[in-house]
Amino acid sequence: MNQGARPTPDDLRRGPLLRPLDREQLERIARHALRFLLRDDEALFQQGDKAERFYLVLKGQIKLYRLSPDGNEKVIEIVTPGNTFGEALMFLNRPHYPVGATAIGHAELISIDAADFVSMLRESVDTCFLIMGALSQRLRGLVSEIDNLTLHTASSPVARYLLEHLPEDRRALDLDVRKSVLASRLSVKPETFSRVIKHLSQEEIIEVYGSHFTIIDRGALEEIAELDNTPELRPAPCAPIAAMSS
Repeated sequence: MNQGARPTPDDLRRGPLLRPLDREQLERIARHALRFLLRDDEALFQQGDKAERFYLVLKGQIKLYRLSPDGNEKVIEIVTPGNTFGEALMFLNRPHYPVGATAIGHAELISIDAADFVSMLRESVDTCFLIMGALSQRLRGLVSEIDNLTLHTASSPVARYLLEHLPEDRRALDLDVRKSVLASRLSVKPETFSRVIKHLSQEEIIEVYGSHFTIIDRGALEEIAELDNTPELRPAPCAPIAAMSS
């Protein structure tokens, strides 16, 4: 790790989390901050290390990852320039980093003293609300990403089921079966099944009226059905489910 000059307020403004702060606050943060470089694959901190600082990426990328007990690595996030990480930990008592952080290529970062930052927040309710708003936006983005991943995973079996039960040379089918039963058959939660159907409808791939399904874009539905559907892993066709009353 090569340390350079202290960051300027303009450097700090490159992060959305810090952008709402006034110049005096930014100058205070800069006095306790460090600007430094990391080499390719150089570790910034390890999973479980004491979390006393959070970081703003100026150049390059930082990989955040977790290690399983058997040593397998799972990448949690790749942090790009202009984004901060580790900031939510400053609100915890005796925090430790739940992930490890390593540079992808050469990277330049700013390290910010978490204790001093929290002390500044205690002095201004308005600033505290600004930071809470920025963190909430970040959380909203992460939730949206998780939601998209969930939809991507669940969409394939739903799409395959619709195609497998679509009568030959027809564009429509009726599924007179309780949603909870069909979701269970496809190994997805009922609420996830509903979100997948809603998503496919919004994308104008299908139309749904009660239990009546019309396939609008069969090609798109077939593409979704083929996701994660390699020959070795392809499940057997779903058996028809007898109609059930609610």
